[in-house]
Amino acid sequence: MRIYISADIEGVSGVVHGEHTLRDGKEHDYARKLMTEEVNACIEGALEAGADEIVVNDSHGTMRNILPDQLHSRARLLMGSPKKLAMVEGLTSEYDAVLFVGYHTRAGSNGILNHTFSGRVIKTIRVNSIDMGEFGLNALVAGYYKVPTVFVSGCNLLADEARAVIPEIESAIVKESISRTAALNLSPAESRLLIRQGTKRSLKDVRSKTPFRMEGPFTVEIEFLNTGYADAAEIVPIYERSNPLTVRFTNQDWLHCYRLIRGAIMIANSVQ
Repeated sequence: MRIYISADIEGVSGVVHGEHTLRDGKEHDYARKLMTEEVNACIEGALEAGADEIVVNDSHGTMRNILPDQLHSRARLLMGSPKKLAMVEGLTSEYDAVLFVGYHTRAGSNGILNHTFSGRVIKTIRVNSIDMGEFGLNALVAGYYKVPTVFVSGCNLLADEARAVIPEIESAIVKESISRTAALNLSPAESRLLIRQGTKRSLKDVRSKTPFRMEGPFTVEIEFLNTGYADAAEIVPIYERSNPLTVRFTNQDWLHCYRLIRGAIMIANSVQ
């Protein structure tokens, strides 16, 4: 059984602030340790469920957060950026299941450290008029490859967001969101136990589970936080300006859509 794990940091127990998530944050190194330990718990659960190959994609920020020397020896680590498929780089139809660790809610919703890909530039992303966060957008890539997304860990509101997309998904709730920068956290040990147990349950009869898919064509609207970011994205002809803050495009292929979303964000992030 081949398993793919995409790991973010905002949904990790004990992570609540930019001091934890930003590369130059004073507490970032400690948060990296917590992240690595939660990923290891997921790996352990997958191994107990019968996995014989596991790839972990470091999916936060610089994508150089997981501590390689502390990662479980049975997993391989994909790290660094840029990657064409960012948080789901390397995912193919050869995997049996996708699991998300340390995820968070979408921009514009409640939830600890909520954002969608880039809190600096993105207000919201809509696919066929549906607001979607990183969970849904990444799960659609898994669905493109006909691989089911079976597990997610993070806060209570992220679990609700995930179930709205995939009702049968297994989740590990490791903290309860109070505000964007406050949460009631389980102990790291309890969080790791829930992740390991939830992972193991999620992989039972995994080949009978249904991938998350939507029918194209896909009309994607990217709403930015200010007009300057939309100005920059609009330079590329495929992005059509639909209002002062928003660009949009339509494409039949979800993989192309995902890359176009990532491209628009990189363009916007280049604006000073």
